[in-house]
Amino acid sequence: MKKNIIYFVLALAVGVLGGYLLFGGNTAQSKSENHEHAEAATDQMWTCSMHPQIMQPEPGDCPLCGMDLIPAESGAEGLGADEIRMTKNAMALANIQTMVVGDMSDSEENFMTLSGKIMPNEEANAVQASYFEGRIEKLHINYTGEKVSKGQLLATIYAPSLVVTQQELLTTASLKASQPALYKSVRNKLKLLKLSDKQIDEIESSGKIRERFPVYATVSGTVSKKLAEEGDYVTQGQPIVKVSDLGTVWAMFDAYENQISQLKVGQKITVTTNAYPDKAFDATVSFIDPRLNTQSRTVSVRATLTNRGGILKPGMFAVGKLENKIRSEGQQLLVPATAVMWTGKRSLVYVKTNPNEPIFEVREVTLGQRSGDNYAIREGLKSGEEIVSYGTFTVDAAAQLQGKKSMMNTASQHSSDVEIDEKTGHPKMMDRIKVDKKFQNQLKVVFEDYIKLKDALVNDDPKTASQAAKAVGTSLSKIDKKLLTDNQASTLWTNFESGIQSGANKISSESDIKKQRKHFELLSSHLISAVETFGINQKVYRQYCPMVDGNKGAYWLSKENKVLNPYFGESMLTCGEVTNEIN
Repeated sequence: MKKNIIYFVLALAVGVLGGYLLFGGNTAQSKSENHEHAEAATDQMWTCSMHPQIMQPEPGDCPLCGMDLIPAESGAEGLGADEIRMTKNAMALANIQTMVVGDMSDSEENFMTLSGKIMPNEEANAVQASYFEGRIEKLHINYTGEKVSKGQLLATIYAPSLVVTQQELLTTASLKASQPALYKSVRNKLKLLKLSDKQIDEIESSGKIRERFPVYATVSGTVSKKLAEEGDYVTQGQPIVKVSDLGTVWAMFDAYENQISQLKVGQKITVTTNAYPDKAFDATVSFIDPRLNTQSRTVSVRATLTNRGGILKPGMFAVGKLENKIRSEGQQLLVPATAVMWTGKRSLVYVKTNPNEPIFEVREVTLGQRSGDNYAIREGLKSGEEIVSYGTFTVDAAAQLQGKKSMMNTASQHSSDVEIDEKTGHPKMMDRIKVDKKFQNQLKVVFEDYIKLKDALVNDDPKTASQAAKAVGTSLSKIDKKLLTDNQASTLWTNFESGIQSGANKISSESDIKKQRKHFELLSSHLISAVETFGINQKVYRQYCPMVDGNKGAYWLSKENKVLNPYFGESMLTCGEVTNEIN
């Protein structure tokens, strides 16, 4: 009996102890979790559904529209508000590369590269003109590029205007003993018309007046241009052919405005060509144009090259490489030009914030001088930080789709790089850059295909949307980037083109209209910026719906003032407003 009581007491004690451990521990754990949740709640940010650029640490009213603020979405999986995580597979497919930045003194690429062409040496050019009035009976130069030698017959000219002068010669020849000065004066008149002593003697000895006279080359070289044809009537001094001596040629380069301070006459330059990539020509800078081309924002830089064997042909593309010692106060870092994104006013790079995981965050930097394919960074980066060196626009596109801070996320307006109108809460239009009308017309073709894509989404038609997106990609590939001679315009277009192409590719490969509409945000944000920046010679309306993407809002372009919503289609067809008129 006593043993049973002992067993009972022991069982009861074990049960009490187990219950304490089981439920008491959970209570402690619950308290700990509640504490952590309380701490997390203190980090909660609040935003406005109509103006998501507003971020405040506590609830209240929107300072722009007065609406109640709502809880902002917190970063997923421990990410910061503006951090983005890329999968290793996505990085491999997009060929995204990173690098650790270091002091520029550690780089061997301390040079500046200029692009240009081989041109004829204008100092060695000669124009062969007719020295008397008449008609070209025979042109002995058959084609441009033909070589001529000094004294070679170029043309035969019928010159009745010389009849009077020849008659004077024959008359004064009989009086040369009594009036030698008069005779000599007439001979000199014929010499000034480029008749040789031999020709003059032949006229005098034969006593016959000639009507056809030859024109001989006064220099040796290559015919660079025919300026007259057989049968043409030429006046005295009118050019017949242009001859270039290609024993020396000019290498003409364009240097951008921010490179001018690094150039000087007499500076050593190494020139290579596409035709002879393994052959380098050493020269010095002989001329820097004192005038700036206001259209391309460049100056012309010239070097004279010895053209042994005539291997350098005018029109060849050339690359000039100059030593470039960037001098500055304090340390500067060098980063590849492919790592930098321009928004027109700001320069951005993507920094890897976690050394062990592919997590990135966009950061504004201040650029210094350009050195070859690198930029010097004055502010914004520290030595040892890791950045995206290649594939930057792919990372930026992913950030935009996730509503994170990016280069130009006009859809969510989270980007500080987009200027916001405080009165309307909508982005201000980008500054217009003057470009070639041909480029505007090519961009307009892209816009027209975009409108077909937008209309397909309005009509809830994913199949047509996919086809229209392919057309956008095709017309985008036909745009001639060489029409953009301005460095800033070219860089901006590279940014816009990347976003438009990425959005078009993803829409064309999707059959789910919800996913198509999500990618349409990215495409629209970049096309809007492109149309605002370059123009398409057509009135366009930028429209906005605040209900898109969980009340984050999104923009699109339309040819009409009437709102037809591509993000909701028939379910909310007229939801939205016109925010800007782009002329």
